[in-house]
This record gives sequence, C-alpha cells and structure tokens, in this order.
Amino acid sequence: MTSTTETRDRGGLDIRLSASWQPVAHATGYPTFTAIMQRDELAGVDARRMLSVILAGWGLMELKDEMDLVATELVANAAKHARGDVIRVNVQRTAHRRVRVAVIDKSREQPKLRQVDDLAESGRGLLLVQAVASAVGVVPLPWGKSVWAEVTAK
Repeated sequence: MTSTTETRDRGGLDIRLSASWQPVAHATGYPTFTAIMQRDELAGVDARRMLSVILAGWGLMELKDEMDLVATELVANAAKHARGDVIRVNVQRTAHRRVRVAVIDKSREQPKLRQVDDLAESGRGLLLVQAVASAVGVVPLPWGKSVWAEVTAK
C-alpha cells in the first residue's frame, strides 16, 4: 500500500509519496532497512528520520551526525541528477560498529568529484562524504546505480 502526504507549494496543493521502509533479513545477522522515497528536495528529511530510528534501535546514536551528512548528500545527488519519481535508500549494519547507507537510483551516470571555487555554494557533497566515511563506493546496475558510504564508530 502506498501512502501520500499533502504539501503546500507556492500556494498550490501537491501530493507527495510518504517514505515507507521495512527491515529485510541480512547475512550479517542485523536487518537491512530499505525504503522507497520520493525523489525530491524532501528526501533528505525522510532519510534522516529513518536513520534516527534505526541508529537508536542499534544503540549507535554516536554515528547520527556523520550518517545524517552522508545520507543527505547521497540523497541530494540522486534527487538532483537521477531520473524517475522515486529512489531507494538502504541502511545496513555491516559490522558491530559500522553502518552503510546506499542510495539506489535510475541513472547510470557515475557521481563525480568536482573542483569547486572557494566561494561556490554547492559542489562539495561528495568531498564531505569522503571526509567522514570510512569507505565509499558505487555499484553499477543495468538500470542505474547504487552509491554507498560506510561510517564506523570510533
């Protein structure tokens, strides 16, 4: 079942897909949580809400700031550059104190690190992700890609 929310945009009424997520069994013994989210400017908010609940349940709230940054940047890239109406966000505990977030979209174009001017207002997202993540990667898919990053608790 798909649920929607109503949002006000420039005086009009828009219908937006509500993020829905569920646990899926994984070989690590920890569930992977997977979500379908609307590919729009509010997807980062949905991803951060999802992470808050999952990290609290795993007792890993010390990763919240780094994971929020990683998820927000990866989701923002998908919202800006991908195709289609939705993206998938997976959150997986890959080790006792390590969590991976992956954003799957329908664009086969690989993310690129950019050289940005010191005064530029955007373009640093992937650099920020690399700065806080313990590992990053891209998995090409026949119809798109999965961009992921892991953060390890100290």
